Amino acid sequence: MLASSHDAKAFALGMGDSHELGFLWPGIQRKSGDQNRATYVNHLLGMALGAINIANGQVYFRSNHAFKSLPAATRARNGGGRTINLGTGGLYKYLFATYNGYGSEVWYVGNLSGIVTIPFLAGWHCLTGWTLFGTGSAEVPDGGVTVMLLGVALGVLALARRFLMR
Repeated sequence: MLASSHDAKAFALGMGDSHELGFLWPGIQRKSGDQNRATYVNHLLGMALGAINIANGQVYFRSNHAFKSLPAATRARNGGGRTINLGTGGLYKYLFATYNGYGSEVWYVGNLSGIVTIPFLAGWHCLTGWTLFGTGSAEVPDGGVTVMLLGVALGVLALARRFLMR
C-alpha cells in the first residue's frame, strides 16, 4: 500500500523488445574499454536492418527495429545492477549490457527517461555490467544547480569584499 510511485514509473527493457538495437556474440567477456564498446555500438548503427555481420572479433546481429535518429555513440557511463537512471531524457542514446557467457545486448534509449530496468538473466547467464552512451554534447546542469552555484559565488564575493574593506 505504501509503495513508492518512483518505482511504479520504471520502464522494463527486455531481450528482443522494440528498443533493441542489436546483439553481439560472444560479447565482452573480459574487461574492455569504453572506446571498444563505442566501436561496437557504432558498428551496429551502420548496419542494415536485420543484417548479420562479423567485425572487430564480434558477430553482430542488427534488429529489424528502425529508429528516428541514430547519432554516433561517444560519451560513456558505466555501472552495475539492473536498475538504471537515465535522467530527464536526451542525455543518453544507447544502453550496452553484457551477460557473462551469453553476449552483449544493445538498446536504443534516446526516447526514454527516468528509471529503466534490464534483465538480470539472459539464457541463464548473469548480467555483468552496463554502459550508457551519449552523443558527445556537454551536459548542462539543471536550473536548481545553476542557481545554487550562483548563490554560493555571490556569497563568496560578499565575504571577500567585507574582509578586503577592513
